[in-house]
Amino acid sequence: MSRVCELTGKGPITGNNVSHANNKTRRRFLPNLNEVTLISDVLGQSFKLRISAAGLRSVDHRGGLDSYLLKAKDAELSDNALKIKKAIVKAQAAA
Repeated sequence: MSRVCELTGKGPITGNNVSHANNKTRRRFLPNLNEVTLISDVLGQSFKLRISAAGLRSVDHRGGLDSYLLKAKDAELSDNALKIKKAIVKAQAAA
């Protein structure tokens, strides 16, 4: 599994550990990823996604998985999230 958020695209970044003596060594800052189950209101189905804590707050702020995916850019979504988004759009068009 890659360490990338499926909704926001947030991944590892690099920086330095800086000691008291000001020695610098390279390190990685990893995103706070959690595997959560989110429910789609339109599809009536639950989906397991590996998203960051900031991504989960964004989903709550926008009012749920459906509204988040409809407003999100396709470039930052994972393949799994894109499939869910397309299914939501298709279900809304049929209704």
